Amino acid sequence: MRLLLLFLGAFPLFAAAQSPVTLTPSLVEPGSPELIHVHSSCLRVEGQWLGHPIAFFRSHGDQDWYALAGVDVEATSGLSKLTLTCEQGTIAGTIPRDLSLPVSIHSAHYRTGSLTVQPKFVEPGREALMQIDSERKLKEKLFAQAEASTALPLWAGSFLTPVRAAPTDSFGTRRIFNGKLASIHKGTDFRAATGTPVHAGNAGVVLLAQPLYYEGNCVMIDHGQGLISISMHLSRIDVKPGQRVARGQQLGLSGATGRVTGPHLHWAIRWQGAMLDPAKLLRMNLNTLR
Repeated sequence: MRLLLLFLGAFPLFAAAQSPVTLTPSLVEPGSPELIHVHSSCLRVEGQWLGHPIAFFRSHGDQDWYALAGVDVEATSGLSKLTLTCEQGTIAGTIPRDLSLPVSIHSAHYRTGSLTVQPKFVEPGREALMQIDSERKLKEKLFAQAEASTALPLWAGSFLTPVRAAPTDSFGTRRIFNGKLASIHKGTDFRAATGTPVHAGNAGVVLLAQPLYYEGNCVMIDHGQGLISISMHLSRIDVKPGQRVARGQQLGLSGATGRVTGPHLHWAIRWQGAMLDPAKLLRMNLNTLR
């Protein structure tokens, strides 16, 4: 009898239920893009995280659902709740299944740096302030338009580096301009000389293509479901708003327009209002999804 009890004690009587939900990367930090995978026989999956709706699409088969989401660079660390509902079919109809789970957001440690730019970019004059306000309203309108979309993703496969140049470890850096203005760097800078071709990181539709006060010549690409890439400081723009672009298509040439200290490409990634680390997005393998 004792041997039997010892044998049974070597195995759990009840196996712990494994969640059908996984996040990649598993270490979630402010600025992290996250691929959410739900492996379950659902007719539909709906979600919400950190106040943002999450749109899922099916891939591989009937039991694999995916969504590309993320955590804003300024998000507070701590425990968050990823709310997920799986709609399952039964003989009597459909029933909702709660797949929600807690997600810990770990602290990220970003540097602080100082830059010197033209005084007009630190203390804009009256006319410049009017231009900045007008551009702010335009961007808010376009962002809201893109983030309201519930269609399938326009992107396909992993994202490509937008320019053949070395990136800097600049995302999330707390910056002080001319010793007066503090901000957070919400993109990745590439050391691209003026005239270097700049390409679309993935397929999508041109949301904006025009000069802006701070961004200089700027191109924004709507990749679907609220995911937007932003290329700034171009010397030339080669696309127009509303134009469909393919993954790797040329958008323009890098330059030094707007608030800059020299020629480079500033590339930013925005999802549902959250600014994400482009370098982490580039490391994600999305080739098997669409």
